[in-house]
Amino acid sequence: MLKTSENSKSHTTARLHRAPSCSVFSSSGFTLVELLIVMAIIITIAAIAIPNLVAALNQARIARAVADIHTLGTEAQIYEVTNNAFPNTLTDIGFGNLNDPWGNPYQFLNFANVKGKGKMRKDRFLVPINTYFDLYSMGPDGKSVSPLTANASQDDIIWANDGDYVGPASQY
Repeated sequence: MLKTSENSKSHTTARLHRAPSCSVFSSSGFTLVELLIVMAIIITIAAIAIPNLVAALNQARIARAVADIHTLGTEAQIYEVTNNAFPNTLTDIGFGNLNDPWGNPYQFLNFANVKGKGKMRKDRFLVPINTYFDLYSMGPDGKSVSPLTANASQDDIIWANDGDYVGPASQY
């Protein structure tokens, strides 16, 4: 009987120390196919997310430019009330070094200093969009021309109708 119990013990020990079987469930790593599937899923998610991120960043830049222009236009109007004349430059109201979100300086043009109407921003009917001054950002491309209908001006952020509209020129 003693031998049987030792036999049983050695048999159990042998069973515990047996080499693992080669089954599907005992794999310790990922297969190439599994890695490719995970990479495809990650690339698909990135392809969906990146354009949305870029669009959100662009909208944020436009919103910041609109807020800056609104502030600058209001400050120019306050300057006019205080000094009985609009400022000649943005430096006169303390914003000479302010750049738009795309790194370009904001443009300010006091009509009292303009000879002729050639430099005034105009709508599609060639009517100046403001009465006293022009204020705008040249937008992402950094280019602008007088008529808003020109391609170079479509992405500009403008102050129009003497402040009643502040936003992209393409939507004016």
